[in-house]
Amino acid sequence: MTNYITKYLGMPPVTAAHAQGLDNLLWYIHVLMAVLFVGWLAYFLYVIVRFSKARNPKADYQGLKGHASNYVEGLVVVVEFVLLVFFAIPLWASAVDKFPDAKDSLVLDVVGSQFSWRARYPGADKIFGKQDARLVSAENLSGVDAKDPNAKDDFEVVNDIVVPLNKDVIVNVSSMDVIHCFAIKPMRVTQDAIPGLKLATHFKPTVAGTYLINCAQLCGNSHFAMRGTLTVMNQADYDKWAASKATGAGAGAGSYE
Repeated sequence: MTNYITKYLGMPPVTAAHAQGLDNLLWYIHVLMAVLFVGWLAYFLYVIVRFSKARNPKADYQGLKGHASNYVEGLVVVVEFVLLVFFAIPLWASAVDKFPDAKDSLVLDVVGSQFSWRARYPGADKIFGKQDARLVSAENLSGVDAKDPNAKDDFEVVNDIVVPLNKDVIVNVSSMDVIHCFAIKPMRVTQDAIPGLKLATHFKPTVAGTYLINCAQLCGNSHFAMRGTLTVMNQADYDKWAASKATGAGAGAGSYE
């Protein structure tokens, strides 16, 4: 199934645990739409020829007497019902609505701003330091309270986000200015970034590599340049990377890569 989707629908390779289910559903919907398109077009052409004025000089005001069209419409309803109840709803429940346990996941705060992505990591203690809007400055865009002990190992990176392989990642997405959209196509992740709100999304990377982060919402004259990278590495390498960032974080506030 994956080969058909990547070859004929132009989708990138699957690199997250939930991505295959999304691609399968997308393929089924495309197949259904293709069958409907060809079927209704063939029926339309048949009606034009079969009921043309040349073949039916005298109008028949009683209309259609058979029930074939009702059966076809009923079949379409049944197929759509099966796709919704047995594929779409379970997929939503498992891949979108049911979040992994935060204790066993990497939790990140990602904030979009014209025109970059800033990711905040909670450090080894997995607890974010306190934030206060009154502390926001050019050196501390997140408003982190440096006096909070939990903030000592927090660190931030700009545009270059790193996550471990085969581990659930929960991303709390927000924005500092206008509406953005945090999108990682190979992970099948797309989440709006709205000022004043933290909207969570999650994924589990299954293939190591570096992937492009896009803004999928027109956000200004440099929207095209709002790009970042998501690097997926094995747990040991990630631990070394995170330790080096946390060590350099110092007070924890306003530390950037």
